[in-house]
Amino acid sequence: MTSVTRFITTRLQLKVNETKSAVARPAERKLLGFSFTAGGHPRRRIAPQALLRCKTRVRQLTRRTRGVSLPQMVQELATYVTGWRGYFGRCETPSVLQALDSWVHRRLRCVVWKQWKRGRRRYAELRRLSVGRDLAAKTAGSPHGPWRLSRSPALSYALPNAFFASLGLPRLAPSSMT
Repeated sequence: MTSVTRFITTRLQLKVNETKSAVARPAERKLLGFSFTAGGHPRRRIAPQALLRCKTRVRQLTRRTRGVSLPQMVQELATYVTGWRGYFGRCETPSVLQALDSWVHRRLRCVVWKQWKRGRRRYAELRRLSVGRDLAAKTAGSPHGPWRLSRSPALSYALPNAFFASLGLPRLAPSSMT
């Protein structure tokens, strides 16, 4: 590190920020929201802190207490997701994007489930969206919470990914993986 710093400061006449600079293996460092996998051929991946910031922002945009309709919520979320995907979409680990994409859809299903409030309305909405009587009754009367039910077959059938795409939500995962 000292020889590299000396070369940059004396020969190139540049300042070196000691707190941000380091000489290390690619897997040990992160750069502009990206980190790198270990091994013979390092791949660019999204840094864990960047994923946490993304999830935090999605949670803020999809809070129940915001008092906005689902289409407006999806529109605001789409703006954020488009910019985030534009920056981080070039990562070389698409499974991370696919997992984040399914997490966002699950989060939206949870929001819709909470908006339906009570068992009768939930049952009626599931039936309106072509879910069978038994499955709709079983899901609407379930004692489980919204996060667990957001992965249920009834909600996955009633609110598929195509539904959110029709509201304008872009996918995070590359189209070849979907």
